[in-house]
Amino acid sequence: MANRFRLTLAQLNPTVGAIAANADAAREAWAAGKAADADMVALPEMFITGYQVQDLVQRPRFIEDAQNAVEALARDLADGPALGVGGPWFDAGRLYNAYFILKGGKIATRVLKHHLPNVSVFDEKRLYSPAEVSGPYVVGPLRIGSPICEDAWFHDVAETHAETGAEILLVPNGSPYYREKLAVRQNIMVSRVVETGLPLVYLNMVGGQDDQVFDGASFVLNPGGKLAVQMPAFETAITHVDFVETPDGWRAEQGDLAKQPDTWEADYHAMVLSLRDYLGKSGFKRVLLGMSGGIDSAIVATIAADAIGPQNVRCVMLPSEYTSADSLEDAKECATRLGCHYDFVPISQGRDAITDTLAPLFEGRKPDLTEENIQSRLRGVLLMALSNKFGEMLLTTGNKSEVAVGYSTIYGDMAGGYNPIKDLYKTRVFETCRWRNANHRDWMMGKAGEVIPTRIIDKPPSAELRPDQRDDDSLPPYPVLDAILEGLVDNDVSIDELVAAGFDRAVVEKVEGLIYLSEYKRFQAAPGTRLTRRAFWLDRRYPIVNRWRDRR
Repeated sequence: MANRFRLTLAQLNPTVGAIAANADAAREAWAAGKAADADMVALPEMFITGYQVQDLVQRPRFIEDAQNAVEALARDLADGPALGVGGPWFDAGRLYNAYFILKGGKIATRVLKHHLPNVSVFDEKRLYSPAEVSGPYVVGPLRIGSPICEDAWFHDVAETHAETGAEILLVPNGSPYYREKLAVRQNIMVSRVVETGLPLVYLNMVGGQDDQVFDGASFVLNPGGKLAVQMPAFETAITHVDFVETPDGWRAEQGDLAKQPDTWEADYHAMVLSLRDYLGKSGFKRVLLGMSGGIDSAIVATIAADAIGPQNVRCVMLPSEYTSADSLEDAKECATRLGCHYDFVPISQGRDAITDTLAPLFEGRKPDLTEENIQSRLRGVLLMALSNKFGEMLLTTGNKSEVAVGYSTIYGDMAGGYNPIKDLYKTRVFETCRWRNANHRDWMMGKAGEVIPTRIIDKPPSAELRPDQRDDDSLPPYPVLDAILEGLVDNDVSIDELVAAGFDRAVVEKVEGLIYLSEYKRFQAAPGTRLTRRAFWLDRRYPIVNRWRDRR
């Protein structure tokens, strides 16, 4: 009878710093593997600490707690399958990103990461030491090579494992989501399979951590690149994969192939999961937001309802004399359709008091942007008062287009703790609203159906801070603005290139200037869900003071 090997893949959601809770989750996964007669249970990269830990991993006591937890797991889980779990390892004055193989009551093997990513959101060269590439380890009848995350994006580590006797590759990952990343991962992993001729297991974690979302979507490839197992995206899951030894080597038996979301659903699920985890892992159970009757607050309210349930979402309309009747109706209608709590708090009395207070100082000066910003900042004060009084986290609602060009008021509508649409351009906000109205999934805690009134989607966007105001009074139309922003922000193209593509030079130069002038606002802005490779925060690090402009 041919040799068989059962590998349990635990695609789970750790919490950064919750070492004991993460260890308990590892124990539960191990128990599930033991009940299924698994030979080994595998958890993702840095699971014991959560990921990314950033400078927290430089704390000696933190490292000690993590290493003690791994050693305790080894002692406690001696009678059953081997366990693979990621965590930090400090040895001889050097700190490593490690993958521990626990069996027989001890740490049998430590695999140490060789390639340390130092791009986009990663800064591992600053924190860890690169290790020499080691050979495979043995579990039961099988020799396993484990390139850790980035190690599998290069050919050398996997090839070394294969050359030194590995029979399958198990790749533990903490790989954060960006749009269409699954296809990128699978293409690279197919290359490793083709180069080595070995089956490959790609195991990724799930969950939100600050701006980043780990999307799971783990998979197993057989030689030739054939997909044998595909786990769900954005959801925790435990899957048992059976390998059988054939005359041509070990092969994974065909398992379930979970349907993967398209880009619209993936982005939306990422925003829901990141908000849910940001709140849950921070200790918040309820949220509130300013409900303007516009499209941005409508989609944020919907995301919040889907993340934590509409009963835990407070929508607050704070009208002024410039708030249209349509906006008043639309805000209440959207909150009602969602099933959220709705409050009506006019700002006129407070605004009159501030205006009267400032009148002696402003005498002789015409009203301008100052008075508009007072409205926004007064709303921020009122919303933060509600947040403090009721223990509800205030959500901000600025889309990426507005965040890019500073079309927002610092200490006003920028006030708040999290912004789920921070990396979503305005044109994608419109389409995301249409997608959500037409689609509902089991992971959504909100209601199905057309929860965002069509009129909110169709009407011209306006901040409603002065009579008959429209966004395109101050900005190019959003399709034009977003195309320019995608060039300047996402793709680093020059102004000359955008002009050659048909955009007006004066408009492009104006947008570029607004981007650079708004850096100080983004530096103080709330974190938000990362959806692209050029999100505003760790992906794109620019100086606040910057006099350079792309001019010839």
